[in-house]
Amino acid sequence: MRLIQTIKNIFKIEDLRARLLYTFGIILLYRLGKYVTLPGIDPSQLANLKNQTSSGIMGLLDMFSGGAFSQASIFALGIMPYISASIVVQLLGIVFPYFQKLQKEGESGRRKMNQYTRYLTIAVLVLQAPTYLVNLHAQLPASAFILTGTFFTMSSVIILTAGTMFVMWLGEKITDKGIGNGISLIIMIGIVARMPANFIFELGTRMNGAGGAIGIIVEVLFLFLIVLGVILLVQGTRRVPVQYARRIVGNKQYGGVRQYIPLKVNAAGVMPIIFAQAIMMLPMIIAGYSNSGSGFVTAFSNMYGFWYNLVTAILIVVFTYFYTAITINPVQMAEDMKKNGGFIPGIKPGRKTVEFFDTIMSRITFPGSIFLAMVAILPSIAVKATVTPQFAQFYGGTSLLILVGVVLDTLQQIESHLLMRHYDGLMKSGRVKGRSGGSTSI
Repeated sequence: MRLIQTIKNIFKIEDLRARLLYTFGIILLYRLGKYVTLPGIDPSQLANLKNQTSSGIMGLLDMFSGGAFSQASIFALGIMPYISASIVVQLLGIVFPYFQKLQKEGESGRRKMNQYTRYLTIAVLVLQAPTYLVNLHAQLPASAFILTGTFFTMSSVIILTAGTMFVMWLGEKITDKGIGNGISLIIMIGIVARMPANFIFELGTRMNGAGGAIGIIVEVLFLFLIVLGVILLVQGTRRVPVQYARRIVGNKQYGGVRQYIPLKVNAAGVMPIIFAQAIMMLPMIIAGYSNSGSGFVTAFSNMYGFWYNLVTAILIVVFTYFYTAITINPVQMAEDMKKNGGFIPGIKPGRKTVEFFDTIMSRITFPGSIFLAMVAILPSIAVKATVTPQFAQFYGGTSLLILVGVVLDTLQQIESHLLMRHYDGLMKSGRVKGRSGGSTSI
C-alpha cells in the first residue's frame, strides 16, 4: 500500500509528473530509432550480424547501443563515442592549462568544454562509422546491400554520425527537462532493453539442460548478491572528521563544530573498467586483421579466457588509482580546509594534512579497486559456470555498475521532489543516496 501511495504522490506533483512523462517520451523515441535500418540495407538479411553480436566484445557494443548495433540502425554507434570524447576532454583538463582554466570558469567554461566534447565526438564518429561499415560488408551477404559504392559509404557515415549526435541531443533534453542524467539513462535503457530476451533465452537453456529449476534459483540468488554488493560499493563512503578551529571575535569565543569529509571507497566510478576494456580491445582488433591463430593475440582476444581477465583485473586496479588521483586532489582539499579555518585533530595543517589525505585515499581505494575488478570479471566467471554469454553480461562489469548507479541517482532525484513538497520519500527509513547526491553522468 505504501508503494501505491508513493506512486500517487509522484503523479500529484505537476512538475514531477511532467518531467517523468517527458522522459518516457524521449526514451520511447530513442527506442523506436533502433528499428530504423540504414538506407540501402535489407533488414531481412541481418542474421549473421546478430550472430556476431550474441557474445564477446561485439555483444557489449550491441548492449550499450540497445540492440541498434545488430540491427544496422541509424543509432548503431550509440552514445559511446560521446562517452569516449568526454573522457578524453577530462584528461585534457589535467594536462593542458587552457582546459584547466575552463574548468574553473564556472558555467561559461562548462559550455566551452561541452562544445569541444561535441566537436571531438564528431571526429570520433567520422573515424568509427567507416569501420562499422567495413564490418557490415564482412558479415552480411552481398545481396543484403541494395545500394553500394561511394554514395552508400558517404551517406551512411553522415547518417551514423547524425544518429549519434541526435541521441546525444535527446540525452541533454532529458537532463534539462526530464528526470535523471539523460546520457546515463539512455545507456541504462539500452542495457535493460536486452535483459528480458536474454533472460528468457537463459531460462529456456536451463530448463532444457542440466541444473533445471535449481540452477535458475542459484543464478537468481547469485545475481541478487552481486547487485547488493554493487549497491554497497556505489554508496560506500568513508567519513573523515574535521574539527573546525575555534574563532575568537572580540572577547566572545564560538565553539567548534565537527564536520565530515566524505571520501568514497570507489571515487573513480565505472571509468577504470571503461579504460581497461578500451585497451583490451586492441588484441581483438589485431586478431581481426591478422591470420595468427596462436600466441598472445589469440589468448588475449578471448574475453572469457584466464589471461584476458587477469590482465583486465590488473589494469582496473591501476586505473582506479590513476583516476582517483586525477579527480581527488589532496593538496586542494588541504588548502580549502585551511582557508575555512579547519583542521584534522592530531594532524598539523599543510604538508602533514596532504600526506594524511593521500594515505587515507590509498587505503580506501585498494579494497574499492579489488571489488571493482571482481565485478568486471564476473561475466567470465558466470560463463565458466555454464551461464549463457548473453545473460552473463548482466552479472557484472560496466552494465551492472551503470544499472545500479543510474537507478539510485534517478530515484534520489524523484525523492528530492517528493520531500520538497512535504511528501514521504521512497523509503520508509532513511533516504535514497545516489553516487554523488545528484545527477551523475557515466
